[in-house]
Amino acid sequence: MSVPVMIIRGGTSKGAYFLREDLPATDEERDTLLLQIMGSPDPRQIDGIGGAHPLTSKVAVVNRSDDPDADVDYLFLQVAVDHPRVDTGQPCGNILAGVGPFAIERGLVTAGDDTTPVRVRMLNTGALAVVTVRTPGGRVEYSGDTELSGVPGTAARIEVEFRDTAGSVAAALLPTGRPVDDLDGTPATLIDNGMPVVLLTAASVGVTGRETPAELEADNRLRARVEALRITAGALMGLGDVTATTVPKMCLISPPENGGTLASRMFIPHRVHSSIGVLAAVTVATAAAMPGTVGSTGGSGTIRIEHPAGFSDVIVDPESGRSAVVSTARLLLDGRVHPRGNHG
Repeated sequence: MSVPVMIIRGGTSKGAYFLREDLPATDEERDTLLLQIMGSPDPRQIDGIGGAHPLTSKVAVVNRSDDPDADVDYLFLQVAVDHPRVDTGQPCGNILAGVGPFAIERGLVTAGDDTTPVRVRMLNTGALAVVTVRTPGGRVEYSGDTELSGVPGTAARIEVEFRDTAGSVAAALLPTGRPVDDLDGTPATLIDNGMPVVLLTAASVGVTGRETPAELEADNRLRARVEALRITAGALMGLGDVTATTVPKMCLISPPENGGTLASRMFIPHRVHSSIGVLAAVTVATAAAMPGTVGSTGGSGTIRIEHPAGFSDVIVDPESGRSAVVSTARLLLDGRVHPRGNHG
């Protein structure tokens, strides 16, 4: 058995994109097949197409939507690298950037002559997004002059606008109803505007916020502390026991160094992101624009979040609930994948 697949770099992640009709109908059979396709569980994913890191072991499943407000439905699946687990408990804004091109390439949406807006219902949360893709002459354009921190070179601009993302996984934008909570003596903001995130200052856990991802991952004391706070926060956010889940994410913030609004280091949750995820950036920027939160700047408009690979700009309007980011995507492969143990 082989399965049609596109591998697309979406934002600062890379994933395998499938039509829903090309995968098994039941969740159990689908997840078993995806583990075989990606090569999990194995630290190198050597027998599959996964990239041996959470940012490159991602899957998008797409189909035409029956929602009158959407063109396509998008289910995001995080395939664990070294565990036999497929997680649907969170969305992914980076992979979302590739859903627009994929939908057009696979004929789910007809391309316009200049740009094509693709209305996407994110099944993980029920929220809607509009991914606007450059399509001169009715074809997806991947080349362009838009730079994205964490991605080499330039590519065509993709605009991703989010709608009604507050409380995407948790019960509300501020699930506890408070801009700041006390996590065992550590002040933190628990917030969900597309991604459940816990914001705390880097200084509150004994680091500067200038460390590299590798340095933070090598600090066993820090990792244990951050995980303990995450488990406490997960319960307060109404997410239950989050020990085995990938949300909430943990964001260490510190003063900016290069003219941004704030600097970030994002635990996702056990590895440290080389940049920052799109929906996590939207959530962090929303917190920065709100009064009284950890890291509050009190201003709306464009929030620049510095991260290890550069920066991410997020346009936030807390009053209207609108948020948008600029991203890019590139089709890397269109073909068929042969899962482990299958031939043909």
